[in-house]
Amino acid sequence: MQSSLLIKNGRIVTPQGIRELDILIIDGVIEALGRDLKRNDVEVLNAKGLLIFPGVIDEHVHMREPGLTYKEDFEHGTAAAAVGGVTTVLEMPNTLPPVDSTDKLREKRNLLESKSYVDFGLYGVLHDSNIDELENMWSEGAIGFKVFLGPTTGNIPSPSDKSLIEALEKSSVYSFVIAFHAENNQLVEYYTEKMKKMGRNDPIVYPDSRPNVCEEEAVSRIIILAKKTGGRALIVHTSTSEAISLINEAKMKNVKIYCETCPQYLLMNREAYRKFGCLVKINPPLREEKDREMLWSGLRMGVIDSVGSDHAPHTIEEKTSSNIWDAAAGFIGVETLFPLMLDSALRGLIPLEKVPLLLSENPAKIFGIYPKKGCIEVGADGDLVIVDPTQETVIRSEMLHSKHKITPFDGWRVRGRIKYTILRGEKIVEDGQISLKKKLGKFIKPMPK
Repeated sequence: MQSSLLIKNGRIVTPQGIRELDILIIDGVIEALGRDLKRNDVEVLNAKGLLIFPGVIDEHVHMREPGLTYKEDFEHGTAAAAVGGVTTVLEMPNTLPPVDSTDKLREKRNLLESKSYVDFGLYGVLHDSNIDELENMWSEGAIGFKVFLGPTTGNIPSPSDKSLIEALEKSSVYSFVIAFHAENNQLVEYYTEKMKKMGRNDPIVYPDSRPNVCEEEAVSRIIILAKKTGGRALIVHTSTSEAISLINEAKMKNVKIYCETCPQYLLMNREAYRKFGCLVKINPPLREEKDREMLWSGLRMGVIDSVGSDHAPHTIEEKTSSNIWDAAAGFIGVETLFPLMLDSALRGLIPLEKVPLLLSENPAKIFGIYPKKGCIEVGADGDLVIVDPTQETVIRSEMLHSKHKITPFDGWRVRGRIKYTILRGEKIVEDGQISLKKKLGKFIKPMPK
């Protein structure tokens, strides 16, 4: 039997506004919303003075299991997710081995189901050799498919345009999403080699090795192919002003294109390489201030649909090289995603109502798990994050729950404090600590159309 809970006196934050309603969760599912709800046989949680958000869906995590568990594993990664208010993670496929077949998808699901503190979906990867596997992987429950157009952890080859057309045609038929790492591989190689020939290996040069044109060209190509096929394309970790303009124009022409960015691109620019060095080596790189400002504009205008963490853990040794070309790309983020975006809203950078839209409702809709996930409505799973907006939190590396706790956000003071993370009516986190040692996370798949 799943958990039941009555939450009273809280203020529910939805994309449509803030509502003062009680929430009754029975057997893990929201059964009623209303004022002065009563039920004798359930635990009551008094949320007076607190804000209640739908559980966060982090659509972009690399938990590194299997094959790279010296960097992170699913137990540590999903504990970090839970403490950060994330109740569903969508796990990327570039593990070892990569998830490029139905068997690999099934094996990864079976491996992870007993290890997860939160619900999870699994991407499949797309390359030239597995284009015929997509339908079977979709039937097996893949949440979507990932295409790496640029170099990545795991060295997964970029698919040809022929494979991209075929995959997007299948996307149009089956309505699955193809998520694109949008950087032109050949341009990245060209500019990287150019920087190396100049003798540069200092971190501040990194954006010049992958300039804006690498993303701009890739995004424009994806838009053309999505328009031609009617397929559904998600541009992940969008970082440039040029990409935002292209995506905005495509959306106005009803191309099925979606746009994700990450807190690091919203909150830092390339000057961070001077302060943090190789720690902030990420792909695509941090950009100019004009790009950062354009991302905020895109967020407010609705061009950007979602914000994911791109949680990409590495060891401290891999992140602290003095040579930018030797350092690994990526850093942890699943635990700080919601606190950073909540802080941005409480500081007035975006309306508070944008937070559940960007972090819950839109990801759920894009990946076909709405309204089971992503909202606070009758019939939805009782996934919630409850916060005290009057308190502050200081992000401390040593307090984080990932295996390797290195983050550029160490020491950041953020407004709001997570009091509870609730998964299907069960309080799995209380006051920053895992409160339920039993792992309740379940594998989730897109709902039938």
